[in-house]
Amino acid sequence: MAAPKETSTDLAAPKTPKGGETRARILETALDLFRERGYEETTMRAIAEGAGVSLGNAYYYFKSKEHLIQAFYGRTHQEHLEASAPILASQSAFKARLLGVMNAKLATIEPYHRFAGILFKSAADPESPLHPFSKESGPVRDEATALMREVVDGSTIKLPDDLRAELPRLLWLYHMGVILFWIHDTSPKRQRTRKLLEMSVELIARGVGIAGNPLMRPVRRAALRMLEEIK
Repeated sequence: MAAPKETSTDLAAPKTPKGGETRARILETALDLFRERGYEETTMRAIAEGAGVSLGNAYYYFKSKEHLIQAFYGRTHQEHLEASAPILASQSAFKARLLGVMNAKLATIEPYHRFAGILFKSAADPESPLHPFSKESGPVRDEATALMREVVDGSTIKLPDDLRAELPRLLWLYHMGVILFWIHDTSPKRQRTRKLLEMSVELIARGVGIAGNPLMRPVRRAALRMLEEIK
């Protein structure tokens, strides 16, 4: 089995086991307090006290609350990578790969459903560094897009070069839309999200499958030009 890919969060990881344990304890304490008090109401001082470390030590590992959330993003992404690996290793059909990776995403973030709703209040602000399109979220966004590129490039689907280049980014946008739906889904075990996933992946697979048809070339190119304009 291949070694896990290095992610942006790995690059900032402590170099000693004790440092790793302290960092993890601070992060877990922060997530618990965010759930209990809300993101805005939780202070770094309260996080440090709850984790049993000095305020300076807390700031040593995380420069701000935003850095704590970015670490949370990185952790959930790493969990998603690990859950997706066996799917990508065993499936070659585009639809099966995309559906498997998306189901893995929902499975790995499900324990954080309540927290995701709390976080959304801050992350929805376009000016927030927690926003999915912010500069601060760039590393995890790029890594998630790279995973979607692996979904595409490792499949047997035949695609025009222009669509192949843009499809991973479009799939990342799609996956963010599914997560937004999941955050607001109050159905038992998020059944509505699962249904949406099955139906939408089917539509995407069909649409991508016919995109290479010569008759679709003008429509495809017009759509890609529009996406390039609003990028």
